Amino acid sequence: MSPESTRSLRADAQLNHDRLLDAAARAFARDGSEASLKAIAKDAGVGIGTLYRRFPTRERLVEAIYRNETARLCAAAPELLETLPAIEALRIWMDRFVDYMATKHGMADALRAVLVTEGDRMQTRDLLTDALATLLTAGIADETIRPDVEPNDVLMGLGGVTLIAGDPGQHELAGRLLDLLMDGLEYRSDSK
Repeated sequence: MSPESTRSLRADAQLNHDRLLDAAARAFARDGSEASLKAIAKDAGVGIGTLYRRFPTRERLVEAIYRNETARLCAAAPELLETLPAIEALRIWMDRFVDYMATKHGMADALRAVLVTEGDRMQTRDLLTDALATLLTAGIADETIRPDVEPNDVLMGLGGVTLIAGDPGQHELAGRLLDLLMDGLEYRSDSK
């Protein structure tokens, strides 16, 4: 096999992997933990055998989705700051957080089996807190975010929003609640 075909096979395999994760995230957000693996494979445009070669068990698929979605959300913080003012980047990131949590809720039962240690949960919290810190630091620097804001407090507020309005059908309510949270974060010259 030539080096070019090996590279294209690897690229093709990565594309299939990414498509499977995207399709599975959508399916679990929509259908919960009982999402059909056959339907996921079909939505990804691959055969069920490809899904099972990549993810031999439902739990392995759930774990891969969870880690992939967490990494995407965290990577979005600096990416958003490259093109948007900090205050806008933060608000868009919050919308993505709500979507991320909707996917996570659909996989809740399976995630409990996968993320069995407190270390797993704390690692995710640390990654999310770091992403928020990136956004908040930029907003504090350009004086659009209050300087007394703690990233973990904002993460807890976001968690509360998703508990109240985390279902996909509640996106409008979640948006209003996020707007209220943003209003509390904004810097005002008359505040301390």
